[in-house]
Amino acid sequence: MSSVETAGGRERRGRRPARVAGDITQLPWRQPRNLLQPVELVSADQLESIHEAALTILEEIGMDVLLPEARDIFKAAGARIDGLRVRADRGLVLDAVAKAPARFTMYARNPAHNLEVGGEWMMFSPVASPPNCSDLERGRRPGNRADFRDFLKLGQFFNILHLTGGYTVEPIDIPPDIRHLEALRDIYTLTDKATHSYSLGWGRIRDGIEMCRIARGIDRAQLEREPSLMTIINTSSPLRLDSPMAAGIIEMSRAGQIVVLTPFTLAGAMAPVTVAGAVAQQNAEALLGIALTQLVRPGAPVIYGGFTSNVDMKSGAPAFGTPEYMKAVLVGGQLARRYKLPYRTSNTCAANSVDGQAMYESVFSLWAVVMGRGNLVKHSAGWLEGGLCSSFEKLVIDVDTLQMVASFLEPLQVDDSTLALDAVREVGPGGHFFGCEHTQARYRTAFYAPLVSDWRNYESWREAGAPNAARHAHRIYKEIVGAYEAPPIDPGVKEELDAFVDRRVREGGAPSEF
Repeated sequence: MSSVETAGGRERRGRRPARVAGDITQLPWRQPRNLLQPVELVSADQLESIHEAALTILEEIGMDVLLPEARDIFKAAGARIDGLRVRADRGLVLDAVAKAPARFTMYARNPAHNLEVGGEWMMFSPVASPPNCSDLERGRRPGNRADFRDFLKLGQFFNILHLTGGYTVEPIDIPPDIRHLEALRDIYTLTDKATHSYSLGWGRIRDGIEMCRIARGIDRAQLEREPSLMTIINTSSPLRLDSPMAAGIIEMSRAGQIVVLTPFTLAGAMAPVTVAGAVAQQNAEALLGIALTQLVRPGAPVIYGGFTSNVDMKSGAPAFGTPEYMKAVLVGGQLARRYKLPYRTSNTCAANSVDGQAMYESVFSLWAVVMGRGNLVKHSAGWLEGGLCSSFEKLVIDVDTLQMVASFLEPLQVDDSTLALDAVREVGPGGHFFGCEHTQARYRTAFYAPLVSDWRNYESWREAGAPNAARHAHRIYKEIVGAYEAPPIDPGVKEELDAFVDRRVREGGAPSEF
């Protein structure tokens, strides 16, 4: 299959952009395939050393697991328990991890948006969880439901954003106990792509699973056969798995839904200052969490997540898009492939504004993601301030970059037609190819058509008001939001979803368990 095939197998072989409102164009929906040879940053022997170090951490040092039920599961499997501390022999861990699937399908409310997870497939989700958002018109502000809904509209509109990876900005004006209910209602009514639910205690994740079942219009048995919901599990580095996260692993795995096990290991702060040491700790924390998914339900879908970066040793602030981050991404990919697991990565930066720093750190992140063969790319569009702010303009600019990545990953065709010897004969020495038959038949789709990039000459650009990329992106986002129409939803599904949310809101939602 080519890299432009959809997960469902329907091909879109042409590169003609889909035309939408006004003069905004974008690539058609498709899920990219990365057929490039991944970069092997460390040798096989070095990779084995990192693997062995991680297993030694789990055997000799162990991890604190705060949830009693999770410790009971580990104990029943043969782990040694000492208070909160869980120490697991390598055989226990590796036997469990080996039961996880290398590849699976993630189902969306709209079957046309189903996704293949693992192997050579890539999928991009926008930024998730910042407490603030910003745009050129209104500046930086706390997250709120109106902006959250506008981000959802952008996420649904852009074909290169394949799923909703969480709250694109935290809607903090919704009370915490019912926020998951109202936010997921917005997600399921304003989008029809695959989505995510936060693991913030038993009640919230159970509500998320039930709302996913309702939104897809299926019964529980079918939901357990068809992974349709994703949750991100972050260990509390170093070497700690807290109760809400462990509850999320257990509940999602029991339901056959997708767990993305992602330690948040910042070298020099929550992990050793060396990249090798930080990745070894990341690996230990990830393996123990992945093992828990398989002890709960063998074969449960799980993704190996890496989020190792470094800090500014002058201030302690997280740094992203750094050479160290890139190295950690590449080695994380080697480890995920060693265990035959799908790999989660991220598109990150530490910039505080939509400027050159924001883009070169993001491009370096994406280079590592592609060459490390990341499958799920979290925070792929809109991330700013090290994850503390969602930017409307950066989301649009990142979409342009992601579309370039997808176009770059299309295999280069080399055949009689593309070698174009007839065109070279027609033009001959000293001519030009603008008017030749070969060009005329292909010029509309020959090259990637940018969403934001401005290719006009200086005089034309200046006559148009000299817009920069951020201003252009602002206009695009406002045009999309202003003309947005929600995707259709079955009236019966909508009624059942509203009834569930309204009932749970009346009951008080899910009080915080942390």
